[in-house]
Amino acid sequence: MKACVIGTGYVGLVVGTCLAEMGNDVICVDKDQEKLENLKKGIIPIYEPGLEELITSNVSENRLIFSNNLEDAVKKSLVCFIAVGTPQGEDGSADLKAVYEVAESIGNALNGYKVIIDKSTVPVGTAEKVKEIIKSKTKENFDVVSNPEFLKQGAAVDDFLRPDRVIIGSDSQKATEIMQEIYSPFLRTGNPVIIMDVKSAEMTKYASNSFLAVKISYINEIANICEKVGADVEMVRIGMYTDKRIGSQFLYPGLGYGGSCFPKDIKALSKTAKDNACDYQLLKAADNINKKQREIFLDKIFDKFSTNLSGKTFGVWGLSFKPKTNDMREAPSISIINKLLECGAKVQAYDPKAFDSAKFHFQDKITYATSAYDALKDADCMLLLTEWNEFKRPDFDKIKSLLKTPLIFDGRNQYDKERLAKRGFEYYSIGR
Repeated sequence: MKACVIGTGYVGLVVGTCLAEMGNDVICVDKDQEKLENLKKGIIPIYEPGLEELITSNVSENRLIFSNNLEDAVKKSLVCFIAVGTPQGEDGSADLKAVYEVAESIGNALNGYKVIIDKSTVPVGTAEKVKEIIKSKTKENFDVVSNPEFLKQGAAVDDFLRPDRVIIGSDSQKATEIMQEIYSPFLRTGNPVIIMDVKSAEMTKYASNSFLAVKISYINEIANICEKVGADVEMVRIGMYTDKRIGSQFLYPGLGYGGSCFPKDIKALSKTAKDNACDYQLLKAADNINKKQREIFLDKIFDKFSTNLSGKTFGVWGLSFKPKTNDMREAPSISIINKLLECGAKVQAYDPKAFDSAKFHFQDKITYATSAYDALKDADCMLLLTEWNEFKRPDFDKIKSLLKTPLIFDGRNQYDKERLAKRGFEYYSIGR
């Protein structure tokens, strides 16, 4: 099948590449010519395991093409995925300017029947507006479908090629059949393609992400209570997730959620609820708890050192909002490091993949270490902010020799507090 994907950000790049991997002819469209030239050479702007190899192989097989010619891409394609960004507006709502601009361009380019697919995360009612815009520009027949993405950063390629489920919001039998044909190769495991109305599909994306955000905030709230009463949240967590109704995913206490999805989506759903005169106390609470987790972690540091951190050096492990990505959007490290700098501290940081992103946020305000251990040289303590695998079983004797004092603040509960105590470390974590 011939398809175009408009937008080569995180979602668009994964979607387009994986569609090509399954034998489709795909044109990925973007305005940024420099970015497109890099992509043609296999230089990709994001770190996502497995993606670079797939781009290289599919470009070489001519199944994957990168172009800045949206009109040509639409004319050559049966299906057109809209995968442009929907950043958070000042009022918390999703900014749909780019989506609507693409819809207008598609309308001007139509040369026959097309299926227009909203892949970007968009509020309920967006597909209707996209349909209105395209209809105002053309007399050609087309359908607009909602097909929300559920891609976890760090596992996005696998999530697309082996999805738990595919949601198709469609009011057209013809469009539905075309969408089922697109996704048929991905679903040999028997996982479902779920057909529903367009508005329900749009809502499903926000409902899913907001539920996971609430789950993270819930376990963080439990962790804070555990710490006050003397319980161990790691034991409590095990006692909870072994109940099959609860499960272990997203039940890890720490510094809260970050990234491009959860913070933005829970605010957008809150805005939708507010606009429709619905109460949304749980969503507000999840968002507030998430912000509070950073403050609670900082309070542990201030309790140890005071809020005047002049002359103190902090060795930081991890900057990305989660492992296996270079994405720092809404990362806990941003607010934590900025507060430390504000209080007069020096920061030496290491992350396996996120230095380019970090330099955008911190410029030359921090030192970028060449290795994890280099970040700890002559530091007053170590902060673990992202749970990269390479940080899970470090050489604690080496850590102790590098730090001025054997002191660790662990924002991800990665280490055994009793073993660290025996090694002479002072250790602070979450909910223990």
